Amino acid sequence: MKKLLYISLILLPVLVKAQDENAAIREGNKLYHKRQFEKAMPAYQKAVEQNPKNVTARYNLANARFRTGNMPDAEKSYDELIDNTTENKYREKGFYNKGVSLTKQQKLQESIDAYKNALKLDPTDEDARFNLQKALTEQKKQNQSQQQQQKQQQQKQQKQKPENNKLDKKKIEQYLKSLEQKEQDVQRKMQQNRARSVTQPEKDW
Repeated sequence: MKKLLYISLILLPVLVKAQDENAAIREGNKLYHKRQFEKAMPAYQKAVEQNPKNVTARYNLANARFRTGNMPDAEKSYDELIDNTTENKYREKGFYNKGVSLTKQQKLQESIDAYKNALKLDPTDEDARFNLQKALTEQKKQNQSQQQQQKQQQQKQQKQKPENNKLDKKKIEQYLKSLEQKEQDVQRKMQQNRARSVTQPEKDW
């Protein structure tokens, strides 16, 4: 009798806790469907705190954060979902949605990796395949654009080099001409001084 009572005491808190989790998730879902995503998040968070392994609560929380437009927080939530479940169904959804959040942040390489992970878990996910191809195409365009910009920059620098050389040569010529002019002025003054000393009378002692 004591043994049965002991088991009942252990099970009741778990059952109550599970009921609280479900109630919080239902409340969150109700607000989510009303598009009140900010209000839905605390309800899902409450369920997560009661049971960190509750993948439904984690998944819905991540989606609510995604819906608010907070992509960094959504990305973090999908990572937490992936880390806290071994169920491939949820892991695949987590990787897929993480890929979308990364794409929206222009983190193309990371989104490509996320879509690839989703396809490893579910090769039939055509949405993941489509988004992967789209991200790869966008990445290729970006790489081509960067290469074009680098090429244009190199051409611009090469074009500026001859102009800079011309400017340097011109400055040198001006400097030499200025030195020559100064030398001529010095020679002229010396000649004037010698001529003046010849015409002056000797000093009378």
